[in-house]
Amino acid sequence: MRRRAKHVLGGIRLGALVAGLGDLTGCAGPNPAPPQACLASLELPDPRAPTAGMLRLDGGTFAMGASPEHSEEGPPRQVQVGDFWIDRTEVTNAAFARFVAATGHVTLAERPLDPATYPALTAAQRQPASLVFVGAGAAGGDPAAWWRIVPGADWRHPEGPGSTIDGKDAWPVVHVAWEDAMAYAHWLGRDLPTEAEWEYAARGGLEGARYAWGDDPASSDDPKANTWQGVFPVVDSGADGHKAQAAPVGCFEANGHGLYDITGNVWEWTSDWYRPGLAPAKVMAQGGPPRAMSRDPDEPGQPKHVIKGGSFLCADNFCFRYRPAARAPGPHDGGAAHIGFRTVLRSPSLEHAS
Repeated sequence: MRRRAKHVLGGIRLGALVAGLGDLTGCAGPNPAPPQACLASLELPDPRAPTAGMLRLDGGTFAMGASPEHSEEGPPRQVQVGDFWIDRTEVTNAAFARFVAATGHVTLAERPLDPATYPALTAAQRQPASLVFVGAGAAGGDPAAWWRIVPGADWRHPEGPGSTIDGKDAWPVVHVAWEDAMAYAHWLGRDLPTEAEWEYAARGGLEGARYAWGDDPASSDDPKANTWQGVFPVVDSGADGHKAQAAPVGCFEANGHGLYDITGNVWEWTSDWYRPGLAPAKVMAQGGPPRAMSRDPDEPGQPKHVIKGGSFLCADNFCFRYRPAARAPGPHDGGAAHIGFRTVLRSPSLEHAS
């Protein structure tokens, strides 16, 4: 993804972006003052407090998937999941910073690419970088031009050099690759949710509903999630209070299980390998298809993981993936400005904890 992948991001297919890498270091500007955080307090992660910031869900059987809005979403399956704990919110900058301080973890976006893996790239093209959304502007209708690989963009500098997360402790961490999210989860003795667990949690007990809040679409008078209001990628009216950017976690009403921002805001990593359409129910219940069966039709040689929930870039006219059934392939070798995650815990010893 960081260099050559064709990949679903915010509902668009990215083409090869490596050619202009050397000209992009100046595309990020200073951050505007962030709005106020929406939740009064957030529990920070602590390996000594296994369920900090989480809530427990009783397992059950549910209708996973949907009659496809997009071809990869179905067919629906009756899938069973066990009991598990899940983060109430997306992992925040403050939470990830605590992990980095404790472990010294360096994210994939902060590391140069391995020349053995990318022998055709120059040293400049292998420098640390990540994908940043820059919008249509003068780029016209070419989706590949709506994104830029920005050297120096990472979780601490979401728009690239000159940007910062100062004052944004409560924002979801972004520019985290799958391996970064998994490293965080393992630090806490946790895991990433399977696609089935994630969707079961996202539905909030609303069996078969189109959205996490029910079947009725959101409106500008009653926004339900941080999504794109307007014609993507040209104009986001910001009617939900957050114009073309992520929001602090917890700014919108929780779903029926008490989970915040389970759709919209940022995409979320799952542990499942991606292939178009849902595998048989038994396979989905066991964590999805094996790696050998992973396939993205736009980049068939690169196994990828499923991302769920859509993001602040999802508009009805283009993406429409801020629904529990929606799914997409995540980049195999990096993150992006609108991909985050949350974690789960399945420890039997905590099964009856409160």
